[in-house]
Amino acid sequence: MSEARTCRIFAGVELGEGVELGDFVVIGQPAKGQREGDAETVIGAGSVIRSHTVIYAGARLGEKCQTGHGALIREYSTLGDEVSVGSHAVIEHHVEIGNGVRIHSQAFVPEFSILEDLCWVGPNAVLTNARYPLSDGVKEELIGPTLREGAIVGANATLLPGVVIGRRALVGAGAVVTVNVPDGAVVAGNPARIIKTTADLPYE
Repeated sequence: MSEARTCRIFAGVELGEGVELGDFVVIGQPAKGQREGDAETVIGAGSVIRSHTVIYAGARLGEKCQTGHGALIREYSTLGDEVSVGSHAVIEHHVEIGNGVRIHSQAFVPEFSILEDLCWVGPNAVLTNARYPLSDGVKEELIGPTLREGAIVGANATLLPGVVIGRRALVGAGAVVTVNVPDGAVVAGNPARIIKTTADLPYE
């Protein structure tokens, strides 16, 4: 394990074999109302956590994960193996992320989102979870998007709360997704509409 002297590692953190930590990394940061060590934080073997990343207490990362510089992963989020979180991307609390997921720089993934295996989220994409921000009881009704296995979300796309992006579907760059996207569909525009299927694209 390589550990930079400038890191802050709180109590209750488990670092797997061969984890690499960059400068000014914080792991196990207690959330509001937590005490240090209240929740176990796990960073899987072979992971690379780059400088200025902050990972909150209760987060669990699988093996061979990596973060870019300045990434934020909040409490009780779970990441599978070989997940990549880009520089300055934000993963809020209670997010479920499968294996082999790629989240590019400055993407935002809110509470209660689900990203299944092999999803791909482009840079500056924004997932949302509040239907009516600042309304009464909004925090009790948060629901993030669900990305099914192999779904792709293009750069600068916006996904509204609770939408489901189907297996191997593709959301075009800059699209605003207001309704569910079927498996294998390609959508684009604002609001996003089906323009073709991934069978029409040069995928293997």
